[in-house]
Amino acid sequence: MFDLAVFGSLFLTLFVIMDPPGITPIFLALTSGRPGKVQKRMAFQAVCVAGGVITVFGLLGHQILDYLHVSVPALMIAGGLLLLLIALDLLTGKTDEPKQTKDVNVALVPLGMPLLAGPGAIVSVILAVQKADSVAMQASVWTAILAIHVVLWLVMRYSLLIIRVIKDGGVVLVTRLAGMMLSAIAVQQIINGVTQVIQAS
Repeated sequence: MFDLAVFGSLFLTLFVIMDPPGITPIFLALTSGRPGKVQKRMAFQAVCVAGGVITVFGLLGHQILDYLHVSVPALMIAGGLLLLLIALDLLTGKTDEPKQTKDVNVALVPLGMPLLAGPGAIVSVILAVQKADSVAMQASVWTAILAIHVVLWLVMRYSLLIIRVIKDGGVVLVTRLAGMMLSAIAVQQIINGVTQVIQAS
């Protein structure tokens, strides 16, 4: 009652899209300045938020988008713009301000969504659930979704060990690099959305 090919295909797709190794510097940058226990809790919260969003869209994705009259390209462009705003804050150092780091739970936005549960991951899950026309395939799809979220949690949870090595100066450097990487991801996401709009017209 398990389809290994379906599991492997979706897991690899989500691994590339959600990018556990790539999320590490962004997670460290967004949670810097917080106590270790808080950072660990935020890693768990981010994964739970992403898992919840992915699950909801996996079960009701098309109905939600149809009800809101939102196309997938529009979702991609909106997510890209949101990520770009966060990236600019990282690049300019605005996230170093105590007020922002104290009041904002980055585990929800942008970590949980749209960084982890972004348009790419949402669309991939919607399509995978649609194509799974047997119990074995459905079980494989949901097992792959669970597995990638466990991997994400482990990567973020143990990335905190990096902070002990790189110290405060390293965190600042990682923050700037994360901003640059995130801005590139955001721009590419916007380009992909615009390209799909043009192709559909």
